[in-house]
Amino acid sequence: MSAIIKLGKTIIKRNDDNVYIIAEIGQNHQGNLETAKQMIMEAKFSKILFLILTLQRIGCDCVKFQKSCLDAKFTAAALQRQYEDAHSWGNTYGEHKMHLEFSIAQYQILKELCEKIGLDFTASAMDEVSLCQLDALDVPFIKIGSGDANNFPLLKKAAQLKRPLVISTGMQNMKTINRIVGIMKENNKFDYALMHCISAYPTQPQDCRLRMITLLKQKFPDVLIGYSGHELGVEISKAAVSLGARILERHFTLDKKQKGSDHQCSLEPQEMEQLVYYIRSLKSSPLILSDLHDNEELMAALNPIEERRLFPCELKCHSKLGKSLVAARCISAGKILDETDVLIKVSEPSGIPADEYYNVIGAQMNENIYQDSPLLWRHIKK
Repeated sequence: MSAIIKLGKTIIKRNDDNVYIIAEIGQNHQGNLETAKQMIMEAKFSKILFLILTLQRIGCDCVKFQKSCLDAKFTAAALQRQYEDAHSWGNTYGEHKMHLEFSIAQYQILKELCEKIGLDFTASAMDEVSLCQLDALDVPFIKIGSGDANNFPLLKKAAQLKRPLVISTGMQNMKTINRIVGIMKENNKFDYALMHCISAYPTQPQDCRLRMITLLKQKFPDVLIGYSGHELGVEISKAAVSLGARILERHFTLDKKQKGSDHQCSLEPQEMEQLVYYIRSLKSSPLILSDLHDNEELMAALNPIEERRLFPCELKCHSKLGKSLVAARCISAGKILDETDVLIKVSEPSGIPADEYYNVIGAQMNENIYQDSPLLWRHIKK
């Protein structure tokens, strides 16, 4: 049975030609609400005249932001880390993130603008607090980013919500992807999509591994598959659509030269228009793949895929944003860990990986540990 998912008012089918296009604004708004509004308008209304004359669907289907509750996403030590970088908006990483974070009231303003012009509005839920906030905001669907694809408690809570999910798979191995699908099935969640994603900014063509789209389609015949790309340009994303990606997400910016680490791998309005026009006018998706012999970058992106794992190009992102198990409170030696004892956060330093959560619950502590400190294997009695 072919997978079908409804995102906003748009029905997307696994084996149909219809593609849902997400402009990932993320935090490329620089913390400025008016800039965010301008980006929304650019994502919706193409300046290419023939789009207006020949196609009913103009521009992207959706703009997506990133929602974090900083205290829920990061440990105090991670927020206090010095952040001296050309892209920094503060002296510490916490100050930097706070500058870029919109409030729920600001999200409501942006959502109302999107509704007014017929554009879907949503965000990635970067922690459980943000997940609840986005659900209360009544977004058409919720995105789970790659950094939380192995955050099984968050995925379980998201699967229990009455709205669709779009889940990226960057930095994950096939065992974790299988577990994601298992969590969805256990919670009778069928209106979700998996996004092939490589967490490298920008992603080099040889690292894009587009054949993963085909592999995911083969392994999960009842799941809609999409692509979240961080490469430069639009040709590789076109090929992703040709391989069967039916949700396409690309970072979006007004100017690649702006301050901020995501701008370089984002599409400027003219590039996004080009990509949207190609997808909207696509009649026979396999055609592009027959003309790749003279395009070295596309050929590299389409190299045969090995089993999904954490790839070397993703290590930098994993080190920065991979999540760990941390103590929810001060825990004494001898305590048998339960779900109230352990949280999942970006930790400085890192601790036991997030995907070990259910292997740690029920284990006994053999050392005292302070609240908000990372759990290490030496803390756990063998």
